[in-house]
Amino acid sequence: MSATTTGVRATARMLARPDGRGGTALPVLAGEGPLALRRTRGSADGEARVMLVGAMSGPLGGDHFTVEAGVEAGARLLVGSAAATIALPGQAKGEARYDVRLTVADGGELRWLPEQLISANGSELHVHTWADLGPAARLVLREEQVLGRAGEEPGRLTSRLSVRIAGRAVLDQELSCGPGAPGGWDGPAGLGGHRAVGQLVVVRPEFAERPVPARVLGEGAAVMPLAGPAALVTAVAPDALRLRRLLDEALASFG
Repeated sequence: MSATTTGVRATARMLARPDGRGGTALPVLAGEGPLALRRTRGSADGEARVMLVGAMSGPLGGDHFTVEAGVEAGARLLVGSAAATIALPGQAKGEARYDVRLTVADGGELRWLPEQLISANGSELHVHTWADLGPAARLVLREEQVLGRAGEEPGRLTSRLSVRIAGRAVLDQELSCGPGAPGGWDGPAGLGGHRAVGQLVVVRPEFAERPVPARVLGEGAAVMPLAGPAALVTAVAPDALRLRRLLDEALASFG
């Protein structure tokens, strides 16, 4: 970790690989400063589980956080977070950045299920998540953004999600919300006044033979097939609780 007049730089890294006994080992599990990693009790089917624990406030203005996770063939990994991440204004000038880089090899499986990201008033944050998968990799990736804490206007939040399968881009989308965002972000063609927005990406090899049909899932959520063995769920809701319920219901619908 390094701290400068322009903010804090910190990186967390993890690597999952088969342990040779039907489970998953974590030969790399290292975090810096505000990005602490803790291994928790694994599941009976050999999945390793890691919790990302925010040891400090942030990201603040000028901070740059990076989280990297790799899953090798035959390994299974679930990553969650202990609490919501809150983007806050800081003394340092400039935008904060939060980069997430995920790599899953053929035969590997990653469930990336952090808690919500809250964009507090006065903050400015750019989040970019990359997922690079082998053709037979499996992934569940959930992102949830909440615009403002209770009773306050949001900060400026730009969120980009990029997914590649076998070197081919199947998803690259960006959403910008809050002060200074392109006009219409909160209008009928955008969030429609909602303050919680989320995405769920599900990648399964069997989707190549049986593509997921496009459909609406209740009020505020929809499923769309992607150009590969993948599906995208997008959802908007008035609050974080309703958003989580929509995404949980969507995930359960895949069986």
